[in-house]
Amino acid sequence: MLRALWLLAALATSFAASAVVIRHDVDDAHYQIPASEFPALVDMPGEGRGVLITPRLVVTAAHTLPMHSELKQVAIKGLPREVERVVVHPGYRVLPQSLIDQAMASGEAMLIVAFLASSDDIALIELQQPVADVAPVGLYAGGTEFQQTVQLIGKGATDTGDRGHDPRGPNRTELRRAFNTVTSAYDRWLCYVFEAPPAALPLEGALGNGDSGGPLLIEVGDQWTLAGLGAWKVVSGDVRTARPGQYGQTTCNVRLRHYADWIERVTSESPGESRTMTIRSPLDR
Repeated sequence: MLRALWLLAALATSFAASAVVIRHDVDDAHYQIPASEFPALVDMPGEGRGVLITPRLVVTAAHTLPMHSELKQVAIKGLPREVERVVVHPGYRVLPQSLIDQAMASGEAMLIVAFLASSDDIALIELQQPVADVAPVGLYAGGTEFQQTVQLIGKGATDTGDRGHDPRGPNRTELRRAFNTVTSAYDRWLCYVFEAPPAALPLEGALGNGDSGGPLLIEVGDQWTLAGLGAWKVVSGDVRTARPGQYGQTTCNVRLRHYADWIERVTSESPGESRTMTIRSPLDR
């Protein structure tokens, strides 16, 4: 569900970021991966993702949470996991319907961009029982994310960068991974641009609709660590007709280093949780 700046069906629920949109000149088989490559991926109800960061805590984008009901379960490794509580960052704000209505009427959505950029779009989900069959993913603790290569993983909407994907879905497809380069990192956000060939990385890609809250990973040594979560995308032109996932679009992601102290506080309040989240490789098998 990456909160994207296309409005159609996505605006009615969230400006979402999702699965992986790929290069038009690379076979899709090179992007697809088995679920065993990233077992810590969490499926939210309907759409949206999260990542297991301790045996009992999942981090996700706040806008993936159900709007009108209590979150009771998430799925990890294909199995339902009961939820004990949800902690939403106090700085999170729900996108006002009036801004959605204005964008749908005019096709212009700059105030939505400003609103999304000012919100703390992050939540933690505490599970009733520790997850014993999946290793948590450690948080990125390195230097600046700027110009780092990131790995992104998702299974939402997909297509190719020359045409973008259909904003009406489907938003649940095969699991894919792609890579990109961070073009900016500051305060709440880290962002990247989906470059067209020949400037693109060999497996360049971008998140699409259906995978808000999904992981952006940075390699530290031989370990991949969690640096960000899919959040929203900037699309130029009339947002009512634009296709998300085209070359040149910018995707912005929740920058987890900005929230490290808040995550640590919530973690320390969870029974049985260690205050320190060790760095692990999500790709270790």
